[in-house]
Amino acid sequence: MSGPSQPIQIAPSIIAADFLKIGEAIASIEGAADMLHLDVMDGQFVPNITFGPIVVEAARRRTKMPLDVHLMIADPDRYLADYAKAGASTMTVHLEACTHLHRTISHIKSLGVKAGVAINPATPVAMLDEIIEDVDVVLVMSVNPGFTGQTFIARSPSKVAAVRTLIARRGARARIEVDGGIDPGTIGPMVAAGADIIVAGVAVFRQPDPKAAIQHLRDAALTAVRS
Repeated sequence: MSGPSQPIQIAPSIIAADFLKIGEAIASIEGAADMLHLDVMDGQFVPNITFGPIVVEAARRRTKMPLDVHLMIADPDRYLADYAKAGASTMTVHLEACTHLHRTISHIKSLGVKAGVAINPATPVAMLDEIIEDVDVVLVMSVNPGFTGQTFIARSPSKVAAVRTLIARRGARARIEVDGGIDPGTIGPMVAAGADIIVAGVAVFRQPDPKAAIQHLRDAALTAVRS
């Protein structure tokens, strides 16, 4: 297996925080996290509803960290401009939700935002073949999307490794992001397989000291890179 192409970045997922104290939650990771991950769910593409552009806009007012907006929604094209205006730094859409994926990715980039594509656990890596050179990020879901705190799918590292191989074969520059069930025990295999960006919710925001939790993740990732 090959390691990450760039330094590991940690993106705590705000979905695991107390929504009555989002400002405090963001403050609790300032200076420790590399970006803030925001999971947008619509109750259609996934069986859960979270928030819309207004929360992204509020987060942008609260922090200068890059905002990594994960659109787990049906027909994302309808809302791309809204999330770009709200302050998204990266917008990731699901391959499974887009009828014309190239058009969607081009639209995101036209808004001055980095573009990502996500794939669900049951989606083959081969489905990325025609889009891999056009995206900035590939998000590999290591749980079925919709809820925080789910159990990590054990075969996920092999999927990350397959994406890394595809990126190398096509000469693409996409970074690999992973999301779902990531903690100090599962981060190592994902980093060793080639993950660059680590999304962690429960492992950060539901710990007594979020900054210490982020450092714990970094230490585990570094151990994986060195081994």
